Amino acid sequence: MAMNKNTVLAWATWIMIFVGLTLIALGAFRYDEVAGWGFASVGIGFFAIAWVFNALKGRV
Repeated sequence: MAMNKNTVLAWATWIMIFVGLTLIALGAFRYDEVAGWGFASVGIGFFAIAWVFNALKGRV
């Protein structure tokens, strides 16, 4: 399978979404203290970066 730039960005987007969901789940269910807010906010940041990767598909 040939991996061009769009394929790499698509894989990166899916990996970032998975990691973002994992971090939000850790913040919601594992940590009940202030650390949970940190995990959730970093997970939302991963979503923002995944959104940028998805927007770059076809443009680079």
